[in-house]
Amino acid sequence: MADNTIIQKLIHTWSLFKRPMTLGVRVLVENELGEILLVKHTYVSGWYFPGGGIETRETAEDAVRKELMEETSIEVEGDVQLVGVYLNNRASKRDHVLLYKCVEWSEIQKFEPNREISEIGFFPVDALPDDVTPATRRRILEIYEGEKVSPYW
Repeated sequence: MADNTIIQKLIHTWSLFKRPMTLGVRVLVENELGEILLVKHTYVSGWYFPGGGIETRETAEDAVRKELMEETSIEVEGDVQLVGVYLNNRASKRDHVLLYKCVEWSEIQKFEPNREISEIGFFPVDALPDDVTPATRRRILEIYEGEKVSPYW
């Protein structure tokens, strides 16, 4: 686990040189049963919403579409809805996360584990895996259970 933390810090430090304020997207994908899509990365523990960094000259919505396709083989159909903007001060005092919601999508091909994502799954809101990350769990509680919304990821 310590090696994963070092890798995360190195990636974030490199990002600071490339873009002094980091900005990323996460996407809440819901299926027809109301279940939520979560991903497991190969380099950190826990379940997360799919997502990633916004590159130079890339819109947030383009990043949502790209990251969702890269991580899950799911293609956004139609629009995505901005849910909120959060300061991710656990990663850095410069890191912000934009959370989007997507309900119109299609699976382009069956997901195959890769170097970045080891597993994906749809989960009912009331039956999430135990190791959902705290930030992901908070967003789910805010959106589906009416918990008070926090400005922090």
